[in-house]
Amino acid sequence: MEIKTIQITSGRGPAECCWVVAQVLKKFLVATKNSALDYKILQREKGIENMTLQSVTIQLKGKHLDIFLNQWLGTIQWIGISVFRPQHKRKNWFIGLYEIEQKQQFQINEKDITYQATRSSGPGGQHVNKVSSAIRAIHQPSNVQVLVMDSRSQHQNKKIAKIRLQEKVSQLQLNALQSSIKNQWENHLKLERGNPIQIFKGSDFKTNTIVKTYKKQRNVLKNDLRDQLKK
Repeated sequence: MEIKTIQITSGRGPAECCWVVAQVLKKFLVATKNSALDYKILQREKGIENMTLQSVTIQLKGKHLDIFLNQWLGTIQWIGISVFRPQHKRKNWFIGLYEIEQKQQFQINEKDITYQATRSSGPGGQHVNKVSSAIRAIHQPSNVQVLVMDSRSQHQNKKIAKIRLQEKVSQLQLNALQSSIKNQWENHLKLERGNPIQIFKGSDFKTNTIVKTYKKQRNVLKNDLRDQLKK
């Protein structure tokens, strides 16, 4: 199971580009579902106009992510009349779809957890459990720890501790990722206008298939071969 994080961004483009981001997101999520991939939207940056997005960050999980993303990573072009400024002369609008490099991902493995039994504390007088039933769980790679004293059963507290430790480590990773996203503004600045990976057209946002059959190249080779045979 692979995990990748991508960002769809308008760069510093105008409202039209933010509209394109919102439209591409819809297309992208449909393609994700059709490819049996799981996704989670981590962050949305709204545009100035309603129903627009300056950027959106998505985490993908599944097999063969590289193959899927080869069809999407890069510059995306929309050819159409501005939905906000119909009289605008510009007809070509560009956004980008990039992969975000992630820092180390901590996976919760039982061998990475240290459990320490300790006595429960707090109000309750004689009703407080005097045996060592509370459990402190420490995730060694990240040094994240939790203390659980929910139950009088040490075994039950241990199970709860592992669940809470997983949640805490996951939240730590998410916070680090969101911080990383905010620092990756270069994605908003490096849109390449040429050689788009995907092209959409019109107000209905239909896909304009980029044909890569190399038909012209084959015809050129055939003509060259005929010329050679004639000599």
